[in-house]
Amino acid sequence: MIKRTLFINGVETRAVVDPQSKLSEFLRTQMHLTGTKVGCNKGECGACSVILNGKVVRACITRMKNVKEDAEIITIEGVGSRENLHPLQLAWMVHGAAQCGFCTPGFIVSAVALLEENINPTREGVRDWFQKHRNLCRCTGYIPIVDAVMDAARLMRGEIKTEDIWYKLPQGAQMMGTAYIRPSALAKVTGTWDFGADLGLQLPKGTLHAKLVQAEVSHANILSIDTSEAEKMPGVYRVLTYKDVPGTNRINGLAFPQNKGDGKERPILCDKKIFQYGDPLAIVLSTDPSIAEEACKKVKVELEVLPAYMSALEAMAEDAIEIHPGTPNVYFDCGVIKGEETAPIFDKAKYTVEDDFYVGRQPHMPLENDTGFSYMDEDGKLIVHSKSIALHFHHLMTAEGIGVDPDKYVIVENNAGGTFGYKFSPTMEGLLGVATLVTKQPVYLEFTQDQHFAYTGKRSPFFMNVKFAADEDGKLLAMEGDFSVDHGPYCEFGDLLTIRGTQFMGAGYNIPHIRNHGRTVATNHEWGSAFRGYGSPQSLFSTEVLIDELAEKMGVDPFDLRYKNVYRPGDTTPQGCEPEVFCLVDAMDKLKPYYVEAKAKAAEKNKEGGEFKYGAGVSLLIYGAGLGGVDTSEAWAEITPKGVSVGNSWEDHGQGADMGTLYHAYDALMPLGITPEQIRLVMNDMEKTPNSGPSGGSRSTVTTGNATRVACENLVNALRKPDGTYMTYDEVVAAGLPTKYEGKWATPGTDQDVVTGQGDPFANYMYGVLLAEVKVNTTTGKATVDQLTIVSDIGKIGNVLLVEGQIYGGLAQGIGLALTEDYEDIHFHTSFTKAGMPQIKDVPDNIKIIHQETERPDGARGASGVGEMPLSAPHAAIVNAIYDACGVRITKLPALPEKILAGLKA
Repeated sequence: MIKRTLFINGVETRAVVDPQSKLSEFLRTQMHLTGTKVGCNKGECGACSVILNGKVVRACITRMKNVKEDAEIITIEGVGSRENLHPLQLAWMVHGAAQCGFCTPGFIVSAVALLEENINPTREGVRDWFQKHRNLCRCTGYIPIVDAVMDAARLMRGEIKTEDIWYKLPQGAQMMGTAYIRPSALAKVTGTWDFGADLGLQLPKGTLHAKLVQAEVSHANILSIDTSEAEKMPGVYRVLTYKDVPGTNRINGLAFPQNKGDGKERPILCDKKIFQYGDPLAIVLSTDPSIAEEACKKVKVELEVLPAYMSALEAMAEDAIEIHPGTPNVYFDCGVIKGEETAPIFDKAKYTVEDDFYVGRQPHMPLENDTGFSYMDEDGKLIVHSKSIALHFHHLMTAEGIGVDPDKYVIVENNAGGTFGYKFSPTMEGLLGVATLVTKQPVYLEFTQDQHFAYTGKRSPFFMNVKFAADEDGKLLAMEGDFSVDHGPYCEFGDLLTIRGTQFMGAGYNIPHIRNHGRTVATNHEWGSAFRGYGSPQSLFSTEVLIDELAEKMGVDPFDLRYKNVYRPGDTTPQGCEPEVFCLVDAMDKLKPYYVEAKAKAAEKNKEGGEFKYGAGVSLLIYGAGLGGVDTSEAWAEITPKGVSVGNSWEDHGQGADMGTLYHAYDALMPLGITPEQIRLVMNDMEKTPNSGPSGGSRSTVTTGNATRVACENLVNALRKPDGTYMTYDEVVAAGLPTKYEGKWATPGTDQDVVTGQGDPFANYMYGVLLAEVKVNTTTGKATVDQLTIVSDIGKIGNVLLVEGQIYGGLAQGIGLALTEDYEDIHFHTSFTKAGMPQIKDVPDNIKIIHQETERPDGARGASGVGEMPLSAPHAAIVNAIYDACGVRITKLPALPEKILAGLKA
């Protein structure tokens, strides 16, 4: 041990520390300064940034032996308080720069040091600073962060005042459509928004720490698991294997009736087989996490290693064994049969084009690793806290497997540091549930970054072959498609994902005759989970690149060819139903001048010669808001002595469910004359909040927004007196009337037929048209996105900050999907850097958003969703721009420099 006198946030502090411990550990566990977050724990993400003797350091890679005597340390707690915000914290709130909020303290602390060094930075200087100090954000696309720093600098220079930028809701105005600041913003910018690991430090003494023994091969029969040595270690409380699981030990994957498996192939703890690298084999429990970790190494597992099928093509081979004995590796089929047989049309068509496409295993890469805890309450209920964005789904999917009475089982969502969809599937809920149910003790489980990469789902790869036929004028006549979905070893939601492929291949265009067939394939690679866009980034990539190939074959401009074929009144989707609105023609009209200018600009630059080539490309962006078919949600509103409480299970993974709930509630409650501060949000606790459905598929604005509105309207109507005034809480109680009212909502729609693909699955869609401008270094093959321009049509805008933040963030993830991101190599793609997460300099500072608001008839007061649309096909626009720049057509992502360079050489 070493003794240090330190000045932490200006306060002299004497500490005794382990010299090998990390500064982040000291601050969080000894000083209880949990505003400093730990993400990667490898110095790659900057969430742990603090100022040490005037310099920004990453606390997770700074050893206490290197923190000298009398060192001065500034953490987020020393930057500003709730009552006295630093200009950076205030500007962060104003610009919506804190989405999930996990990276926020690190960015703000880093920016404090920047502005102390240079109070008049340029935007590029700000971007250089965050690049240098490795501050990563997965949510915002970085632009709101730079905006916040620039305004904070202006505030500090005295050029503007707080009231110049702070949004204040005008008297009597509705909140929807404004830039009102989300309720959670203050806690996020002050570092007081507690995530799972922060709550873990607040658990009672004696809480057991769970560490996992995980598979180090991708496919094997389990011959034995010997835990005896681990159990003998001093400090080990217990080691659990499949033999200890009280229930069926299976996650219920909610399989479709047409699925050839039962959907219950994923074990909580592996018993007979290992199906993928990272599968959990045993849980070691100790009050000391380091002892539990050491004990994991003592568990002996004897295996018979089997052939590992790491792609759909390998698993479909004739000699491949069944990964799940009794269930074929191809376990689900679906398709589209629209219009006449396509073969004769292709035979006679003036123009045909065909190509193969691949969109790979994109990792979600939230900065917060999967974290959760569980305990038994005084009533004997099992309570599990996690990052779940599907509380009621996960309850249904795990109760039987754990072996718990569903009525005695509750899931609560912790504040989540981003999920982007991976938490649509249960990850650690079953593990935590079993550990607590067996031991009756509180249990805490936090994945390392390596564990998070190994045992959370990824975007499922699609292998696609697609063909277009067009007449002499360029009107699309027919489409044929055949695709295979590599969904990893577990089928949950794989059938639904494959159906998404049939919904979005060719979407946006009127194609009268379609024959498309897709299949879901079990493999031994990482299991597939929902990821923003859920099926559309794979599907739209194929048809948005193929339409460019058709334009080239015809000798016409790809923008004009799209314009000729996009939906107009009378046209139908691949499902044979009319779109709910027709807005793509208007959107393309708005984008056309920018496209013409971009093409001219690229041509001028290319005339100058040199190693860089410039180009522009476009794509349609489309997604349906909802789960498909009839989609329901519930909420409640209750009058209280202090105002109104509003409850729903609108799970928040950074997109702003708190703000969505607030604006729908506030506007509906306006007749009561209450202020926003009088509305209490009660969210995401199954003991308190109703089944609002999962927070995925951009469904929540429409379904839960409407349910929340209806609940509040029902309350207002119940409180209305004959004279038009409203009862107070005391009057309601005195009259013996209910104080609480429910709201329910269901979208119109029909499930599509699995064989023909025909139906009307979505009441609302989100639309966009994107222009990407790129430059390609012809010496290295590296492509860079210089500028993005999007015309977005998501109906009425709910909240400007939320909508623009989602668009910026989705486009940034699209840049990653296009150029760098991958999780193909399970031993290499295990960190943000190696898996290709974009840093601030990889995302252009020039992203222009043009809002077009076409009201949705079945939306939430005219609004559709937003989150999925910006990631549905930006990678296609980028790849099309690369071809325009240098003539290299990338059809298999990511477009790594070596692929582009090989194309240039060819």
